[in-house]
Amino acid sequence: MTILDTIVAEKRREVERLPQRLLSPADLAAALRARGDRRDFLGALRRPGPGSLALIAEVKKASPSAGVICPNFDPVRIARQYEAAGASCLSVLTDEKFFQGSLDYLRQVRNAVKLPLLRKDFVIDARQVAEAIEWGADAILLIVAILSDEQLQSLHGLATGAGLAVLVEVHDEAELDRALAVRAELIGVNNRNLKTFKVDLATTERLAARLHSSSRNTQHATRPTSPLLVAESGIHTRADVERLVQCGAQAMLVGESLVKHADIGAKARELLGARR
Repeated sequence: MTILDTIVAEKRREVERLPQRLLSPADLAAALRARGDRRDFLGALRRPGPGSLALIAEVKKASPSAGVICPNFDPVRIARQYEAAGASCLSVLTDEKFFQGSLDYLRQVRNAVKLPLLRKDFVIDARQVAEAIEWGADAILLIVAILSDEQLQSLHGLATGAGLAVLVEVHDEAELDRALAVRAELIGVNNRNLKTFKVDLATTERLAARLHSSSRNTQHATRPTSPLLVAESGIHTRADVERLVQCGAQAMLVGESLVKHADIGAKARELLGARR
């Protein structure tokens, strides 16, 4: 059993403890309207500086592979540093057991900054989509590797129908094709192999080429715009960012290399290519 299998098994147990709810896109859209303060996650990623990538900066304390990354973890302080450094959006870990995250961090961060927020978790059930709205998310993550085609279609439709952005995460060509099948507007390529945990930026390069080829071969009437491509994991230096720009990525999701740095804001500005 891989660590991903272990996490998903635990997530199923967590979801089973949630109250049963019948949820429709209309129900969730009403909850999103009632919450107010709509923030355009996808739109924010479409406005990076020239020659750079939009930054989704991650509020992250720990991971199963690295353990505690940020011992002096303060989600609000970190979020404010990211915002000041020029991040376009923020990702907030809400998984408690494996990443030491919290839904409450999502609410705290929302009250502290104006940037759009992603709930970063292992979403397998509609009730987690409702939670994302209730605790302050503007977007959710759907990991293709842990979902059946039916689950992916259902959860993607539920979230987008409610007005949330959805980052659909893939790791290989087969998963990319599945993401395209649900007409994902936002596709994240995780450069970390979930079986070996090896990280390789060539994964984004390879899948970016496939995505661009697919977009060229698709009729404009059926897909008016190409999905926005987000590179995830293994991004440590400005040279890494420039490499990803060259292959056609438009945004990056970065956590570990930021939160473990002595000056989080300076590291974010370095990746963005901003002058100090």
